[in-house]
Amino acid sequence: MSRFLRCIRKDRKGIGAVEFALIAPLLILLIVGIAQMGILYFAHAGLRNLVAEGARFASISPRPTDAAIKARINRGGFGLASDKLGAPTVTYGNTNGNEWADIRLTYTVNLDFIFWSSGNFPITETRRVFIYSTT
Repeated sequence: MSRFLRCIRKDRKGIGAVEFALIAPLLILLIVGIAQMGILYFAHAGLRNLVAEGARFASISPRPTDAAIKARINRGGFGLASDKLGAPTVTYGNTNGNEWADIRLTYTVNLDFIFWSSGNFPITETRRVFIYSTT
């Protein structure tokens, strides 16, 4: 029996493969998780740019209609799929004599990890823009 134990202790062939087999699933999950968070970050950046474009358009003079602002936003772009965009909302208000508009838009992202899917993950972005008044 002692000869067998000595043989096992000296033989190190294949130990790297065994260690890799133990660590590989965690490494793969880490890489997929980083990729999915990158997808989420990319979608959020695109959504921010799209809402900012709508806000810039809403701030021009003469003031565009709500339908024109929504049409500008619904054109999409910035790497966002137009079928995952929600309906944009434009809300107007007045604070201390300053008119403003809030542009709000949602986008749905599907995060898909290897063994788990988050389903629909909504991202919402709101931008307030002050509107130039000619009066």
